[in-house]
Amino acid sequence: MSNFPYSAKYKINSVLPEKGTPREVVINELLEMAKEEDAFWETGKCSGTMYCGDHDHYAYLQQAFGLFAHVNALQRDMCPSATKFEAEIIAMALSLFHGEEVAGTKPAGLVTSGGTGSIAHAMLSYRELAKNERGIEHPKVIKPETAHPAFDKACHLFGIELLRAPVDPVTTQVDLDWVIEHIDKNTVALVGSACNYGYGTIDPISELSDIALDRGIGLHVDGCLGGFILPFGEMLGYDIPPFDFRVEGVTTISADTHKYGYAFKGTSVLLFRDMKLRNSQYFYLTDWSGGKYCSPGMDGSRSAGLLAATWASMVHLGKEGYLKYAKMIFETAKEMIGAVRSHAELRIIGNPTFLFSFTSDEFDIYHINDFMKLKGWRFNGQQYPNALHMAVTRPQTQPGVAAEFASDLTEAIEYAKSKKDIVPMSSAVYGGVAGGMTSEADEFIKMFMAEMMDGFQAIPD
Repeated sequence: MSNFPYSAKYKINSVLPEKGTPREVVINELLEMAKEEDAFWETGKCSGTMYCGDHDHYAYLQQAFGLFAHVNALQRDMCPSATKFEAEIIAMALSLFHGEEVAGTKPAGLVTSGGTGSIAHAMLSYRELAKNERGIEHPKVIKPETAHPAFDKACHLFGIELLRAPVDPVTTQVDLDWVIEHIDKNTVALVGSACNYGYGTIDPISELSDIALDRGIGLHVDGCLGGFILPFGEMLGYDIPPFDFRVEGVTTISADTHKYGYAFKGTSVLLFRDMKLRNSQYFYLTDWSGGKYCSPGMDGSRSAGLLAATWASMVHLGKEGYLKYAKMIFETAKEMIGAVRSHAELRIIGNPTFLFSFTSDEFDIYHINDFMKLKGWRFNGQQYPNALHMAVTRPQTQPGVAAEFASDLTEAIEYAKSKKDIVPMSSAVYGGVAGGMTSEADEFIKMFMAEMMDGFQAIPD
């Protein structure tokens, strides 16, 4: 019970209260929790997670969200504004990714619940189109090992065989020869990332495009993380190779508006080179006694508030606003990467962008993590090899944060050297979920997940 958050401070509601709690009591409790939790990332020492960090912007989005929070976006006859919001979000994203340069087809899109939702809808689309047009009953998709686990999840759910292509451990670039050798008549799509979550590196999209075109299959570019910042980095003159619809073989792109689009969780866009591919994944049932049912995506009811807030963020910031913040982030990332490279004991992995990962060949890098935690830093841990990654966001662009990173890192190296023969306390972590474990730890993982979801109910007496 002691592990359950706030159990010592607030009442635990294990059953529905007999009588309701006054609104002001509820709000005060929420305000206390929010203030305490916001203080953790407001320092700028938290990798990723809070991409905007601007409370004024959040208040603006809350106002937009609140006006439509109670509206069901599924019912467009009552809420035609949802069509305006969604269509314009898609159109603005298509413009950002050069959809106007697509010839011979009509580009289209979906607004989904997040990166996993966009990736899942893309995999479903490839499965359905391949089944309908090519008669493929056992589809396959090939992704670089560095591509997000959401592809594994989607393929697991939709009965798609997923092949993981090896990557060069130094450059993180996918083995293109391996990809070519493993394509067969059942392969429906390839995957590339721009950029990948782990290392902030961009896959060879043009080369993957050539392979996809040659074999007549799709190519999904996962821009969930980088989609709303890399294009602006390119505009600013950074070395960002084309990864969007300018590359002929790219057939779908996912990009999260709730990351560097500075919208609320959870929203993302999935863009299609050809509307026919998007339309292949629609679900409809015309002979149900309750009436004709159809939905554009896997979700049924959705709050129109998220559409309104996402639209409001994009329209308010515009190209000028996104460029401004991208410039700050890229400059901060460069400064922090420089701090890492100034130490011979550390090594940057690959050629990163606004996100970087570093390891050490002299000691276990998690000793660095152990020390930096004491200084208030929260990195994301990686494995194979053990590494730490930092996704630079707007909170890191605050004055003094990058300098503090450099100073604390220098101290951390001396600590790591003194502990090199000792096992570190921390390990690989993604999104607060324990990592760095083998399949033998399945039961522990299930218990850990249950504890996150069920709280005090999952903790043994």
